[in-house]
Amino acid sequence: MAALLTRLRRGEISPVDLVDAHIQRIETVNPLLNALVADRFEAARREAQEAEREYARSPRPRLLLGIPFTVKEMIEVSGMPLTFGCRARQDRRAVRDATVVGRLRAAGAIPLGVSNVPEWGMWFESYNRLYGRTRNPWNPRHTPGGSSGGEGALAGAGGSVFGIGSDIGGSVRIPAAFCGVFGHKPTTGMLPLTGHYPVYATGQDAALAKTSPYVTIGTLTRSAADIPPLLRCMAGRDGLDPNAEPVAFLSPERVDWRGRRVLLIDNPRIDRAAEADAEVREAVERAGRALEERGAYVDHAPRRLLQHAGDIWFGALQSASGPAFTEILGGGRPFRLPFEVLRTLVGLGRYSWPALFFCMGERLGALNEQELRRAMREFRRLMRLYRALLGEGGLLVTPVHPRTAPRHNAAVLRPFDFLYTAVFNALRVPATTAPCGLDSRGLPLAVQFSGLRGNDHVTIAAAAVLEESCGAWRPAPVTAGAPVVGG
Repeated sequence: MAALLTRLRRGEISPVDLVDAHIQRIETVNPLLNALVADRFEAARREAQEAEREYARSPRPRLLLGIPFTVKEMIEVSGMPLTFGCRARQDRRAVRDATVVGRLRAAGAIPLGVSNVPEWGMWFESYNRLYGRTRNPWNPRHTPGGSSGGEGALAGAGGSVFGIGSDIGGSVRIPAAFCGVFGHKPTTGMLPLTGHYPVYATGQDAALAKTSPYVTIGTLTRSAADIPPLLRCMAGRDGLDPNAEPVAFLSPERVDWRGRRVLLIDNPRIDRAAEADAEVREAVERAGRALEERGAYVDHAPRRLLQHAGDIWFGALQSASGPAFTEILGGGRPFRLPFEVLRTLVGLGRYSWPALFFCMGERLGALNEQELRRAMREFRRLMRLYRALLGEGGLLVTPVHPRTAPRHNAAVLRPFDFLYTAVFNALRVPATTAPCGLDSRGLPLAVQFSGLRGNDHVTIAAAAVLEESCGAWRPAPVTAGAPVVGG
């Protein structure tokens, strides 16, 4: 993105050409990927013409002027669908921009459209009965992840310069990892959630709002260097989201690795989740070596550090206020889950299987009072240990997922593998995923860097080190056609 902005400011390319190139790329790859579900191409072209005029007359153009991007279809973009992949909402459209989208547009960025999600964001594959299935740009037989899977596929294929998604259990980081781009989940509270659904829903959807201090809006980018300007643009209170708070954001370029504590867990032992594959474990070790070459003190953390991640995450979500997901899925009216499962079995169902599985999991996995107290004790114990192990500016390096992108529907056989990322939502700390080459099947490998609250600059700096070590982003070879404009 920095290179594109430099070329725009020098007049080497125009915003009109840049937007057109990305529209052409999306039109080339989207028939295969099914990632963008609604576009605003004509409006984007008009905004690109306005940006071109601003470049011509202004010696100090806006920060992101002329840069095209896409947004997850659970985050408001004025005039765009706001269905969350739910048939019952197929006529709903956003009447305003979410706070973060408005701030990006005020900085000159140009939204191209909105991207696919699982129904109501309730799974880590991006499929629903309204828009269908999104495919991975590295291999269409594999999933791009979820719930920001449309954003992962578009960014990975070069369809947008950056994407805006959201993350309550890995929904930015898993798609980024599966699709070969950088994903950042900021320190919780850094970015306001106003206009993100079902958290802090407004207007006629306000009754469905499920307040959660564990969800964040995040970024999917082509380079680690793209993350800081986006965070600076979007961060800060908006007077509407009560959990938004000022979080100081320091410069990743100033991170000194000499003597900095870096802990690795190449194969975490997490209850319910699978062990990491060999190539995934090697990626974590490779990241450790890259940081060690910069002078970091690298060691291994206990493999069972995150063992109770499931109880911690489920307990944290259960403690959040708001209606049950059966009520959310039913548009404010709870439905009888067993009856809806039977309807779906005979082909008359109204909801996708992943959404029903999520509702069943919420009901069956609900903790009783004693179990919830035990989970919260384990959460406090993990938080103390995490802080003690990392120290003031330390870093933890783990897999994003125990394997690279699985085939479609395979996730249902291992539904708890998302706990590799979800635990850091419960801890409310920053986490950045970075690509580091391909596995033996040609699918992207990635690792996850996490730190203490407010240390986003450290996790992003680590991703930049890995980027330098493993090479710059390259678009997925999804299909021939329109060229990719990089930078």
